[in-house]
Parts: sequence; C-alpha cells; structure tokens
Amino acid sequence: MAPADRGYAIFVGLDVGKGEHHATALDPDGKRVHDRPLPQDEDALRSLFASMAEHGEVLVVVDQPASIGALPVAVARDVGVDVAYLPGLAMRRIADLHPGAAKTDARDAYVIAEAARTLPHALRRVDTGDEALADLEVIVGFDDDLAAEVTRVTNRIHGLLTQIHPALERALGSRLHHKAVLELLSRFGGPTGLRAAGRRRLTAVAKPRAPRAHGAIVESIMTALDQQSVTVPGTKAAELVLPQLANQLASLLEQRAQAAAQVEEMLDAHPLSQVLTSMPGIGARTGARILLEVGDGSSFPTPGHLAAYAGLAPTTRRSGSSIRGEHPARGGNKNLKRAMFLAAFAALSDPTSRTYYDRKRAQGKKHNAAMICLARRRCDVIYAMLRDGTTYQAPTPAAA
Repeated sequence: MAPADRGYAIFVGLDVGKGEHHATALDPDGKRVHDRPLPQDEDALRSLFASMAEHGEVLVVVDQPASIGALPVAVARDVGVDVAYLPGLAMRRIADLHPGAAKTDARDAYVIAEAARTLPHALRRVDTGDEALADLEVIVGFDDDLAAEVTRVTNRIHGLLTQIHPALERALGSRLHHKAVLELLSRFGGPTGLRAAGRRRLTAVAKPRAPRAHGAIVESIMTALDQQSVTVPGTKAAELVLPQLANQLASLLEQRAQAAAQVEEMLDAHPLSQVLTSMPGIGARTGARILLEVGDGSSFPTPGHLAAYAGLAPTTRRSGSSIRGEHPARGGNKNLKRAMFLAAFAALSDPTSRTYYDRKRAQGKKHNAAMICLARRRCDVIYAMLRDGTTYQAPTPAAA
C-alpha cells in the first residue's frame, strides 16, 4: 500500500549521515513531536521508532535508502514500521519553498517529514524483502567505478602514445583493450622497445592472444614505426610508464569481466530479469541498472511519469509569444537515462528499432535526437512489460 493510502499518526523525517542522523517527527497537524540528532546505531534507532509507535502508526522517510541509510531502513522494517524515501532532487525543490536559506541537517529532516505529511505523492516506495537488489547495487556500483578507471587509464595511454609517437597511437588506439596489444605494451613498452623486439618476437607474443588478428596487429605496428624516425622528448619516461599502465588496464578489464559475470548471476535470480533482458538491446549491465533505478515500475502511475523520471520526456517552454516549443529535458535520473540510451543504441540491430530510428532521421533529426526518440518509445514498452510481468513481443509487420 502506498504511503498516500494510509493514515499515519507520526511522520519521521531522517536526514541520514555517516556517523549521525537527524530525526524530526511530525504529527498530522504539523506539530513537532521529536527533533534531535540520532546516532547511527541500531539500539538508538529501535528506541526512537518504539517511542514514536506509542502515538500510532508511523511512517519513516529517508533521503537515501541505500548506503548510509541502509541501517535505518533495515531497523524500521524489523520493528514493523513503514518506510519510504524522498528523492534528493524533489527534497531540494521542496526545501526552496520553505523560508530561510540555511542548509542544516535539522532543516533537511524537517523538510523530509513535512513532505511526507503534506506531499505523499512525492515519496517513493522502498521495496521490502528485495535483498537481491541491495547485493546487485553493490556489484553494479563497483562495476561503474571500474568502468571509470578503465576510461581514465585508457585515456592516459592514448595521451602518452600521441605525445611520443602519433602514428603508433593511430595503429593501436582502436585496439587498446585487446589482450594481445596490452601484452605487447606490457613487455616491450613504447616505440623504442617495440622496434628493438622486431617482427618475429612481436608475432610470437601476439599470436597466442590473437590467433586470427595477430598478423594485422603486428603489421600495423611495424608500419607505424617506419613512419617516424625521430625520438620525441619524454619517450624514455613513457617507455617506463606504458608497461605499468598496460598491466593496470589489463587487470581492470579482467575485474570488469568478473563483475559482469557476478551481475549476470545476481540479475538472473531476480524475477523481473527475464522480463527486462527479453527486450532487444538490454543486457546484464543495462538491465541491472534499469532494475535498480525503476524496480517493478509500480511507483510510476503512467509511462509518461517513467519517461520524465528518466529525463527522456521533452519539456515544454512557453512564455507569451517569445519562447515556444518542446526541448530535450536536462534533468531526470542520469544513470537511468544513460542505461536507456545505451540500450536503445544496442537495439539498432533490431529491425523494429532500426526502422523507427531511420524514420526519425528521415524527418530531419540528428543522431542523438533520433536516439532519444527511440529510447522514449522503448520506455513505454518497458513500462508495460514491468507492469504486466510479460516478456518482449516483437510487433507483427501489420502492427509496425
């Protein structure tokens, strides 16, 4: 049952913190029943919830249901208290409606409690009994961190190669994540080491890791080395750094592969896994991210609400006769928007998605605009799939 459907005697707003929270409790008339700091401690949380329960049914609202807010949520569930959360963006907008410009824990806790009392539609449900999502969130977050590190190290290698030998960077730039290329950089470093190794040694190292492509890789390296005879300042240091960066990148890619396997295993255990991954373009990573951000979709009344939350619904700007029309949304859940966009891009090999994309391009839209249109259309389908618990069904030619 949603928070708006029940009559609560106490609304507890928790502004969660690393070592200490701030709790503000209001009754239905807005009177403060409790307003003081609260330690990040199970006994203190149980004591607060028990004392508030003496007034009647209690609703606890947090601003972060995961990470530092996980313990209050778990304790509230254990003592039988309902829990909801107020998204950070909604909280900040609601806070702007209250007098004063101070940013304190006490004020934030009051804003959360007041929003729970007067704006129940702004709350989101904290799914109960879904430990699989909590585990999945940890692994997906770790995988996101690894992806950022992979990008950083890859860019560092690109930068070094461009600095000391642009032709070699052009030859290897698109293959930096290949095991054979990383092994060559790890063993021989940059252009000096690769030139000294010679074609035969390069082939011996690359062939076991690229049985089919080793010839093309080695040939592109030798061709690039022949295009530059001068030694650029900084080459000696780069020869020392490149093997370390290559080893680091290889390790990060291996960790990402392991994380992807763990994500897929955890995702398979969720009942909605088969529903999401049945749609073209949605794999383990994007499916996990969509599931973490949306859940079962029941907190969104319509597909339009889900699209707006994902930042895929265009916003109307109208002011007299000077500003008119609809523009791409700049807000929304960035993680969800990125997952929807990547899934739409991966679905371009699907005939239905490709036809829709081509139609938008024919209407004069640029690539990104057409991709957002495709992601928005797919958002409606995902909403219906989650709502009905049904897998993706490709439209018939007549329906398309």
